[in-house]
Amino acid sequence: MEHYFTAKPSSKSAPRELTAVLRGETLRFRTDAGVFSRERIDPGTRLLAESFELKPDATVLDLGCGYGPLGIVAARLAPRGRVYLVEINERAAALARENLRLNGITNAEVRVGDGFAPVADLTFDLILMNPPLRAGKRVVYPLIEEAFRHLRRGGSLYLVARTRQGAGSLREHLRSVFGNGEDVERGGGYRVLRAVRE
Repeated sequence: MEHYFTAKPSSKSAPRELTAVLRGETLRFRTDAGVFSRERIDPGTRLLAESFELKPDATVLDLGCGYGPLGIVAARLAPRGRVYLVEINERAAALARENLRLNGITNAEVRVGDGFAPVADLTFDLILMNPPLRAGKRVVYPLIEEAFRHLRRGGSLYLVARTRQGAGSLREHLRSVFGNGEDVERGGGYRVLRAVRE
């Protein structure tokens, strides 16, 4: 079965457009077959989009950005900042670029590649992640460890997970890496977790 984190989706393209209200703003998104949650903004992403905090000049990473909802929200909330959207799925990355244009976002850019490789030389005030939990801990846990290394002191990692898909063990791993980790929001069977690089 092809996953949404496949680099080159083979599923036949079937573009569509959706609108969503996030942080009080109506945003437009073009989506397609072979990308994560193409029918709607999934509940975990929505909960995370409504939960994170950042300063207007923050440097932000949206890791595994899909077609771009979290990165676009962050760019709107940090008009003097810079947002990097990273995605391994080339179809999703192309959609994210299109969605930046569609929503008039000029302080963000999309980079294609696996994990932190496309931003290996950068550090961030904020990292956002809706991790691919189906890929397992062997994929997700190293991303958390890399996030720690790519955060500036005082910077935050926010991630979302289904409560039943191991949110509790993810929080414990955050605490082992960062020395802290807490639930900041819950809803619809999801939890938003935050850890701070102190």
